[in-house]
Amino acid sequence: MIKLYHAPRTRSVRPRWLLEEMGVPYELVRLDLGQKEHKRPEYLAIHPHGTVPALVDGNLALMESSAICMYLADKFPEKGLAPAPGTPERGLYYQWMVYAVATLEPPLIQIFQHTMMLPEAERSPKALQEGQEKFREVARVLSDALQGRPFLLGDRFTAADVMVGSTLVWASLLGLLGDQPTLQAYVQRLQERPACQKAQAD
Repeated sequence: MIKLYHAPRTRSVRPRWLLEEMGVPYELVRLDLGQKEHKRPEYLAIHPHGTVPALVDGNLALMESSAICMYLADKFPEKGLAPAPGTPERGLYYQWMVYAVATLEPPLIQIFQHTMMLPEAERSPKALQEGQEKFREVARVLSDALQGRPFLLGDRFTAADVMVGSTLVWASLLGLLGDQPTLQAYVQRLQERPACQKAQAD
């Protein structure tokens, strides 16, 4: 059985959400980050960086939420959460899967660091402004992509919506979607999905 190592309010929400969408059996292993369970030798043997998520499927151990989600979507093609290989839709799917971590996430991390994470003495107004400007650019691109469609690939919900949507939930919690009605509506649609609600519950 697939085993997912998870901690609440981390990137492990992504593969958990996807697994819930699929409705396939899996074992959820909750790690207490406060107790440093993710730094114990037995977990480091699975994930050498000691972060979450990690997924174990037979002899395969995977890290990186985007890689895990792509693997799962391909492992269960009958669930329809990834377009067929070689199609234009598959190309767009890859684009948004990578965009979530390579382009959308970095400005959010920068904003989070310079508003909440770093000690006040180490926060930089300039770095914060740069992060906010970059996020506005990313938000514009995503808003344009979602015009007139419920999901990134049109009427079809895919794993790309899990990746991008989960990251936009974080942006919403940081108060960054107040002037982004298209993205607000998109996040609301996603959060109404039972699988999303279950993944975010604990």
